[in-house]
Amino acid sequence: MCVSLFSCKEDVLPKPDGFLALNYSEPKYINYGGADCPYEFMKNTKAVVRYKSDCSAVLEYPEMNGALYLTYRPVENNIKELLIDAQKLTYEHVVKADNIAEEKYVNEYHGVYGMFYDVAGNAASQSQFYVTDSTSHFITGSIYFNVTPNYDSILPAAAYLKNDIRHLMESLRWKK
Repeated sequence: MCVSLFSCKEDVLPKPDGFLALNYSEPKYINYGGADCPYEFMKNTKAVVRYKSDCSAVLEYPEMNGALYLTYRPVENNIKELLIDAQKLTYEHVVKADNIAEEKYVNEYHGVYGMFYDVAGNAASQSQFYVTDSTSHFITGSIYFNVTPNYDSILPAAAYLKNDIRHLMESLRWKK
């Protein structure tokens, strides 16, 4: 009696883990600025803005379960302290971050100077920035998601919002 150990079927392999495919539409931007606030910028139409009384704001992204928190502070002979606070806020995430990359931003024509921080890893905030004219105005911003940080899961949404931050920085204008 002869037993065949060969089969015409392929080996059975376990299915790989699935990955969440998050695709977001191309952003559309509109000009936005609070009536009594000393700045304006282009915001994504997906963002819902909640202003606070001090010209700080929260740009909520319901589709992504996240938000961009903006804090406005007037410069009153305290630019050094404001810069230190902005940098300290970013580097508090170094415990959970794999890397923090800094990108300087300079727009001399419009008097907007700042820094963009790209935070990689399971940090609470994936991106932070500040912009200033160095004499009168200072704005900081941070992205937060309403979930426990898991870098791989939030990466598509974080990348989308990083581009929104860059667009905000590039379009920001100080009102006269």
